[in-house]
Amino acid sequence: MVNAGPGEGIGARVLRKEDARHLRGRGRFVGDIRIPGMLEVSFLRSPVAHAIIRDRQKPAGFEGCVFFNDDMDGVSPITTRSSIPGYKVSAYPALATDRVRFVGEAIAMCVAANRAAAEDLCELVEVQYEELDPIVTCAAGRVPGVTPLHKEWADNLFLRTSFDQGMDEVIASAPLVVELELSTARQVMHPMEGKGLVAWWDHRAGQLIVHTSTQVPHLIRIGLAECLGIPQAVIRVDPPDVGGGFGYKCLLMPEEVAVAWLAYKKKGAFRWIEDRREHLTAGANARQHEYKIKAYADKRGRLLGLDADIAIDCGAYSVWPFSACLEAAQAGGNLPGPYDLQAYRCSTFSVATNKPPFAPYRGVARPGVCFAIELTIDAIAKAVGREAWEVRLENLVAASAMPYTNITRKFYDSGDYPASLLEVKRMIDFDRIRKEPRRDAKGRYLGVGFATYTEQSAHGTKVFAQWGLPLVPGFDQAHVKLTPDGALEVKAGIHTIGQGLETTLAQIAHEQTRVPLKNIRVTLGDTANTPFSTGAYASRGIVMSGGAVSVAAEIVAGRIKSIAAHLLQVSAEDVGFRDGGIFAGEASVSYEDVGRAWYMRPDQLPDNVDRGGLEATGAYKPLVDTGVFSYASHAAYIAVDAETGLVEILDYAICEDCGTMVNPMIVDGQTIGGAAQGVGTALFEESPYDDNGQPLASTLLDYLLPGPTELPRFRIMHMETPSPYSAHGLKGVGEGGAIAPSAALVNAINDAMTPLGATISQIPASPERILSAIAAVRPKLDDAA
Repeated sequence: MVNAGPGEGIGARVLRKEDARHLRGRGRFVGDIRIPGMLEVSFLRSPVAHAIIRDRQKPAGFEGCVFFNDDMDGVSPITTRSSIPGYKVSAYPALATDRVRFVGEAIAMCVAANRAAAEDLCELVEVQYEELDPIVTCAAGRVPGVTPLHKEWADNLFLRTSFDQGMDEVIASAPLVVELELSTARQVMHPMEGKGLVAWWDHRAGQLIVHTSTQVPHLIRIGLAECLGIPQAVIRVDPPDVGGGFGYKCLLMPEEVAVAWLAYKKKGAFRWIEDRREHLTAGANARQHEYKIKAYADKRGRLLGLDADIAIDCGAYSVWPFSACLEAAQAGGNLPGPYDLQAYRCSTFSVATNKPPFAPYRGVARPGVCFAIELTIDAIAKAVGREAWEVRLENLVAASAMPYTNITRKFYDSGDYPASLLEVKRMIDFDRIRKEPRRDAKGRYLGVGFATYTEQSAHGTKVFAQWGLPLVPGFDQAHVKLTPDGALEVKAGIHTIGQGLETTLAQIAHEQTRVPLKNIRVTLGDTANTPFSTGAYASRGIVMSGGAVSVAAEIVAGRIKSIAAHLLQVSAEDVGFRDGGIFAGEASVSYEDVGRAWYMRPDQLPDNVDRGGLEATGAYKPLVDTGVFSYASHAAYIAVDAETGLVEILDYAICEDCGTMVNPMIVDGQTIGGAAQGVGTALFEESPYDDNGQPLASTLLDYLLPGPTELPRFRIMHMETPSPYSAHGLKGVGEGGAIAPSAALVNAINDAMTPLGATISQIPASPERILSAIAAVRPKLDDAA
């Protein structure tokens, strides 16, 4: 019998279940948690980038309220190992030991009745520093003979990698060579809610309870157990609502180790909440890349090979569990993007500097590599005198219904990259734009830019093992249970950070069982009540946890049908779900009837009933676990004021394909939110440091974020090519919107400035940088005039 649902399953634009509490201010975040007797924690942080700590003194009378690293007996530093040859390990202490390696590194933990008193206590702690010369750039960190940040290292690189396939032949024969030097700025993540945790000792359970704002609760339990030297069974990580993650909350942070130790040692309750200044100066950073690229092409602009040198400013320590080298691995592997190549050579340098460590920010390295390859394509187009979209189109991989092999990929999902490019070209009406003047009535220069990317999401076992990470994801798990009153409980170890998983996982469970959405309750993240998952990152949630929910719900659906068939006195094959009930022809029973029969009236069931009951745990990973591939093309139409350097986005079009959409409304929200972040990366966001390693953007007066007046109305079109490898054809979408805007916008700016002969090669493309680029060519323009 064919199931006929009420339109709440996969593909339905249903309202998000979690919005009901959040829009009414009824969410529960770390800042909302109150434990009787709870004390507040503040951290004394280093005011210098690099120094030996010669002495430290606790204030008299407060010795029991101030803690240094020496007080934390039995605590190991956060240590991220890798199986990649040549990788260097860095020990990241919860509190600084004999030296500090970046401004903001925690030195002392101060405890008081409230945060203000704890901060006052920090000011009474005395620390004497012997300052050392800091390393604040990739270039300085790569100088031969430079003193390494970590004394056991021979040089200052976490890792160097190289890859070379077929470049010598291409170099010898290619008629066109284009050389570029490009860079991206260091950024911070800026979730609405910063990091924070409440840790307390549950005397009844004999457990350390940790309520932390995290994307990866099961991993945090593993990391805390390793650092504290206690069994995982003694720790329960129960994350409350999380106000955004963006990769920052994928990491085990020193503050989490320190506060958890305090609660375990003192058998009390303690809370730390990151303030915005801490986030800007001490929180994990991202995306500071430097590219040197030689692109080899034929006379029409067909890309033949890439030769790239990529340096990543990784900061002072390797983060757990993703390491300092994930960024470089992603950069080197993703640089060619969706373009077909004969040859590729790439060297990556993961450089240690006196800055905060790197985090796997939304899109990880992909916004940087998209920026690099897409500016390279435009430079090739300019060199051969053709429109950039034409050259881009001819270089994009042809549409294919089958996976294929190229230089950097083993598997691609089916998709039509050229079609997405042509669609955004049509959406912004490029042909009309090119027929109009290149300056508007205000005298501003007008330009169009394109970018196309492919995003490997839901990376699986083979990929993470190849990257040498200490934790390799395998099967995600989920638990589904029909309750005695006919409701459905769904539990998964992943956690929601704003991406709508409570809704989309419920939709997948509904797709299998047809239990009405209002009767499905989703529980996520609590390590005591959910099966294991490595968490929410790399656009993996809907593919991995969604797949696991689908497997478990399918098992439960079969058992529901089996019991319903007995109640209806028909065979299970004659039973189907319809209109919120379970039918055989016109006869029906309710989900509550089935639940009551199993739990409360088993005398109504035969002896040979399936003894698995009305609950099941399902495990899932895709058939091909190298990841699934979503993609999109973006097009931007902008105006540049050559007198002020200001950029206005006049139009912005996106054509994306994330496979089967579980909830198109949520996909739109993810795409728009990502694109807004991408605008920030392209035009506004930057965390600069001076020569002494001092952060120059320590408040929101200095670190600029785009607001509603800086953002365009993003116009989105969906292509829907289901993955042949994943359950329901799902692909990831969470990070996608953030990848392309930097490339599309800077290409548009450079297109607009073509009459001036000026180009931008660094993001953000701030007014200052635009004016500097114009000033650099103005003498030539004056001479020509």
